[in-house]
Amino acid sequence: MQKISRIRNIGISAHIDSGKTTLSERILFYAGRIHRIQEVRGGTGGATMDFMELERERGITITSASTQVQWGNKCINLIDTPGHVDFTVEVERSLRVLDGAIMVLCAVGGVQSQSVTVDQQMKRYRLPRIAFINKMDRTGSDSERVIKDIREKLALNAVPLQLNMGEGENFEGVIDLVTMESITFDGEHGEKVIRNPIPAGYADAAAKARLKMLDSLSMFSDEMTELMLDEKEIPLDIIKTTIREATINRDIVPLMMGTAIKNKGVQPLLDAVCDYLPSPLDRTSFARDHNNEGAETPLVSDPDAPLVAMVFKIAEETFGQLNYTRVYQGKIVKGMQYRNARTTKMQRIGRIVQMHANDRADVADAGPGDIVAVIGVDCASGDTYCGEGVNYSLESIFVAEPVISLSVTPASSADQEKMAKALHRFMKEDPTFRVSTDHETSQTIIAGMGELHLDVYVERMRREYKAEVIVGLPNVSYREAPTVQADFDYRHKKQTGGSGQFAHVVGRLIPLPAEADATYEFEDNITSGRIPTEYIPAVNKGFQAAMKKGPLAGYEIVGCKMCLDDGSFHAVDSSEMAFRTAGRDAFIEAFKKSKPCLLEPIMAVEIEVPGEYQGSVVGDLNSRRGIILGTEMRGTYTVINADVPLASMFGYATTIRGMSKGMGTFTMEMARYSRVPVRIAEEILIQRREKLAAQK
Repeated sequence: MQKISRIRNIGISAHIDSGKTTLSERILFYAGRIHRIQEVRGGTGGATMDFMELERERGITITSASTQVQWGNKCINLIDTPGHVDFTVEVERSLRVLDGAIMVLCAVGGVQSQSVTVDQQMKRYRLPRIAFINKMDRTGSDSERVIKDIREKLALNAVPLQLNMGEGENFEGVIDLVTMESITFDGEHGEKVIRNPIPAGYADAAAKARLKMLDSLSMFSDEMTELMLDEKEIPLDIIKTTIREATINRDIVPLMMGTAIKNKGVQPLLDAVCDYLPSPLDRTSFARDHNNEGAETPLVSDPDAPLVAMVFKIAEETFGQLNYTRVYQGKIVKGMQYRNARTTKMQRIGRIVQMHANDRADVADAGPGDIVAVIGVDCASGDTYCGEGVNYSLESIFVAEPVISLSVTPASSADQEKMAKALHRFMKEDPTFRVSTDHETSQTIIAGMGELHLDVYVERMRREYKAEVIVGLPNVSYREAPTVQADFDYRHKKQTGGSGQFAHVVGRLIPLPAEADATYEFEDNITSGRIPTEYIPAVNKGFQAAMKKGPLAGYEIVGCKMCLDDGSFHAVDSSEMAFRTAGRDAFIEAFKKSKPCLLEPIMAVEIEVPGEYQGSVVGDLNSRRGIILGTEMRGTYTVINADVPLASMFGYATTIRGMSKGMGTFTMEMARYSRVPVRIAEEILIQRREKLAAQK
C-alpha cells in the first residue's frame, strides 16, 4: 500500500498550442528521464512525446503518449494528450483511466474553445486537477484575466497558490503563497530552483494574495477557520493538507503559473502534483458485477485482490497488438491467464512493458495504479480483464459521433489490399474513425471528427502502408428528422403457401425536442396482450432499422419518439420477422407524413486574428451562414466566436491564412445539429438525387 500511495497518474490537457507537449518535455528533463530538451518545432528532431513522424513534421500531437518519471519519492505516470478536437478520443480514453490532471491555459489566450471541451471531459470523469497558466513570458500575458476566465467561463473555484513576479518579457519567477518565498530559476535550462525571501516590491501584494488564498481554503477546514479567527499563524502542514483534501474532493482547483519554453515554474508544478493530486488509494473506482445483475461494485487498490484491469487504448505494431492497460485492482502477471469480460475467453499475457513514448522496457508484473502495455493479446479498446472469482466490467469510454466523411479509392488493384489493411487497423485503434461502403457506388467511405482527422489517416495510409489512394470531396453527415407528429396504422399481410406473415401495429411518431439527449426513444403502450410481449422488441428493431436510411435523401434519421399504442396478431401467421417488417414499413409510412426536414452539423468556431482583420473575417463568416456569438479583444488580437455550418467550413484554414496574412488561427468543434434553411435543403436534395441517379 505504501508503494501505491506514491503513484500519481496524471494527464496534461489543454487547448491547441497552449504548450502541453513543451511542458511534458520539461517534466521529463527535470525528472532525469531525458538528458536533452527537444522542442516541438525547430531543428531538434521534435519533442520526445511526439514520436510519430507526422507529429514532428506538423508540430502537433496526434496520439496520446505515455511515460513514467520519478520525482522525489513519487512515481508519476504521465500521459500527454492532443489539443485538436479532431483527436478528442485520445483525450477521452486517457482521462478515463487517470486519477488527476494538469489543465494548461495560455496566459494570453486564457480559456479558449477547446479549454471548455477539456473541462467538460474532466468533469465527466470527475478528475481532480491543477491549473497551470503557461506562456507567462509572452507579450500580452495577464494572469488575473485568466483566473477570472476560469471562474466565470468554467465555473471552477480557482485558488492561486502562486503570484507572478512580472509579466511578459519582465516575468522573473513566482512567489509561493504557501511558504511565502520567491522562486526563481537559474542554470542553462532553469534546472536550479532558487528560493529566497519575497522582494520588498512584492511584499504587500503577496500578503494580500495569501490572505485571499487562506480565506478560500478556510471554507474547507474548521481548524483553519478557528486559527484565522484567533489571528494565529497557520502551520504549513494544515495548509497543505487542506489544499490536498479540497483538490481531491474537486472543491478547488489549485492554480500555478510559469513558462515551460523559458524553463520557469515547472519544478514547483511537479511538487504540487505530488503534494495535492490523488494517488490510486484516494480515488474510488466502480465496476459492474455481472454475477450480481450488473450491480455497481467499488474496486479496492489491493494487489492481493482478484485482477480488474482496463485496456484503454490499442495500437497495432509489426510484432503484435500493443494494449495500453490501467490496473485498478489486483496484479497482472506475465505468463498468467485472465478472462476478457466482453468475450468471456481466457487469454494468456505473454509480455508486459513499461512505455516511455515509443520506447519500452519489459516488466514482470503490474499492480494497482500502474499503467503499462500488454503485447500480443487480441482485444478491443475498452475491454476489462478479470482475475479468478470476479466477473466485472468497467464503464467504457465516451465516443463522439463522426461529422465528416470522404470517399477513398485505391489507385490500383495492388493498393486495394494495403488500403484494406490500413483501414482495418485504424478503425480498431480509433473508435471515432468509421469505415463503410456506399451501396450505390461501392465506394469506401471514411468518416471522422474533422478534415485534419481524416487527412492524417489518409497520409498514414500512404506512408505506413505505401497505399496510394484517390480521395473524394468531403461530405457532410446530414440527418433527416420529423417536424410534426404522425400517426400510423399499418397491417403487414403476406400469404405465400403454408404459413403466411401477419402483423398489425398502431401508434404515433413524435418529434423529439432539439435539446433532447437521445436521438431515438421507444414507448410501449400495449395492454391486454393486443400484441404478445415477445413480438414488441421486434417492432422496436423494425423502427430502428428504418431510421438508418431516410426517404428524403438516404441520410440517417434522428429525433424520433415511437409510441406503440395498439395492434393485433394471428395465432399461426404472426412471427418476430413479420412484426419487424411491419415496424419498419410503418415507420417509413409515418415519417413521410411527419413533414421531414434536413439537419446539418453546426460547428462552434473560435477565430483569433489581429484586430485590423476583424471586419473582413466577420463579413466572411456572415457569407458562410455563420452566426457571430461574440468578439473579445486580447491584446492586439481579436477573438471571434461563431456558430457556422460545417458545409461552409471546408478549406477554411487556407481562407483565414489568406485574409490575415498568415497571422490568423482558428479552432472548431461540433456544437449541435440544426435545421437546414428550406432553399439550401432543396439544393442539397436535388444534388443528392442527381448523384444517386448518375450512379445507377
